[in-house]
This record gives sequence, structure tokens and C-alpha cells, in this order.
Amino acid sequence: MVKTSIFIDGEAGTTGLEIRKKLESRADVEILKIAPDKRKEAAERKRLLNAADLAILCLPDEAAREAAALIDNPRTKILDASTAHRTAKSWVYGFPEMAPGQGDAIRAAKRVSNPGCYATGVIGLLRPLTDAGLVPCAAPITINAISGYSGGGKELIAICEAKGGDIRGGPFCAYGLDQKHKHIGEMKKHGGLDADPIFLPSYSASFYRGMLIEIGLRMDDMNKMTGKKADGAALHAALTARYAGQEFIKLAPLHTELEKGFVLSPLAQNETNNLELHVFWNAEKQFAVLAAILDNLGKGASGAAVQNAEIMLGLQ
Repeated sequence: MVKTSIFIDGEAGTTGLEIRKKLESRADVEILKIAPDKRKEAAERKRLLNAADLAILCLPDEAAREAAALIDNPRTKILDASTAHRTAKSWVYGFPEMAPGQGDAIRAAKRVSNPGCYATGVIGLLRPLTDAGLVPCAAPITINAISGYSGGGKELIAICEAKGGDIRGGPFCAYGLDQKHKHIGEMKKHGGLDADPIFLPSYSASFYRGMLIEIGLRMDDMNKMTGKKADGAALHAALTARYAGQEFIKLAPLHTELEKGFVLSPLAQNETNNLELHVFWNAEKQFAVLAAILDNLGKGASGAAVQNAEIMLGLQ
């Protein structure tokens, strides 16, 4: 068997470790390894980047740009897990379920940017609705979200686990209140919006991984802008049509009445590559609430990266 070679530049980080764990047991893949004492040597990294069929970049943005520039082998494909290229015109956005033909674009691409975790949930909810004209592209959108503390990377992980790992009573913290979060640009572009959404992220130190995203829509306002008479059923139908037959998108039935004590847990899709979507409808108020649940280290990072790698290399 001829194996496909993959080099993970930045494999010691949270996302890199998870990608390697998911790939190293495959019989059809060879993971190219760099000696620990050579991780910062540009010449050795360049050699491995150009030797691979696929280079996966798990690096800070500037380092990812520098690594991409080191690759001059026209055969080597690049999958960038950083924010650096998610809105770049010359890179294909790596969300295969986002729109018709997106998977084919990823398959044909030499340069693919892996989506952000929060952005995956937001785009998964909004893009079918803006494409269908049910949510106007000019609509003012506010997004609330919470993730496990692993979403903050090594520094936040260290802070949250500093007291022997007993974080069950840990804090709930809002951040990104200056509206400069690095995922906002890709939410706007790939969500089909004309303006930046207001994004209100938070994290809990009480759980390591998992993510819940919520978007509220006043459908009277949406319908005034679109000239339509859309309701919760129309929103749900648009999501159903977009994601029919998609393995990793799980759309719950339309919620119009909730059982007492009903809750959504950000942990519901942990250790999976699934994106779980919900539409809640209040007919009296004409309010819709859209919700997405995913593993920020799964479909929000390493799971999506492996899915994209399989598409790019024809390993499915």
C-alpha cells in the first residue's frame, strides 16, 4: 500500500496533538515526524513541509503565513488551522457542508483554511438562511456563545488547571467585549452577512471541551426586511434542505413546546465531529432562537481538519 504522507507543523499544540491522534492509527497515512530538537529549525521544517502530500499548519497566524511561504513543492497541499487565511480569496474555506459544491472545492484545492470553532456553529446556522433570503444579509445579528476552557489555548488551560485540576467550581468569564474577536471576519464573510455581527463569547472553567452558540431572531423584523412571511418552520425547512444527507450535521426537530426542565448542554457532542443544530420557535412573540452545539476540539478544530484532510487527499 502506498501511504499518503502528512506533516503536522505545530503538532505539540492542542489542535496538533488531537489531529495526530486521529490520524496516526490509519494504515493509509504516514505521519512525517520532526525531531524535538529541530522543531525551530527552518531548514528541517521546510524539508518536511515540502516532502509531505499534505502539510497541516497548527501554528499562530504569523507563523502559519511563514510556513506556507516555505512550501515551494507544487505537489504539496496545505491545510491551515490558524486564522491567517480564513477570509483570503486564494484559499478555500474548509467547511464542506456550508454550501453546495463546497466539498468539491475543497477536494480540488491546494490551499484550504480550517474554520474556527465558534464560526463553524454560527455559519452552520446562518448560511442556509441568508442563502434562502429568510435572514437578510443586512440584518443586525447578535451571537451569544460559551465554550470549554480548552478553546482559549495553552495559556488559559494552564490558568484553569493551576489548582490541581479541581475546577468544578470555576468561573464563568465573558471576553472579546471590544468586538475584535478573530472569528468575526469569517462569520461575516461565510455566513453571508453584509456587516460584522455582535459576538459575545464566554468560557467556563468548569469543563474542558464543548461549545454552545445561540442566535436570537425577531422574525417580524426579518420579514419586514425581506418581504417574506417566514416563521420557525420556514427556518427549519431551509436548514433541513441544506443539510439533507450530511453525515456530521445533526438537525433536531423544530421546537415549539419544551418539556419542563429542558436544557441544552454544550457537552452534548463532545468527542465527535458532529454539529448539532436547533430551531426554537415562539409563535406568539414571533421569536426564533437558533442554537448550535459542537466540540470545539472536534468539529471546531481537529475533527474538521481530519475531515478536510480526507477530502483533500481522497481518503474517504
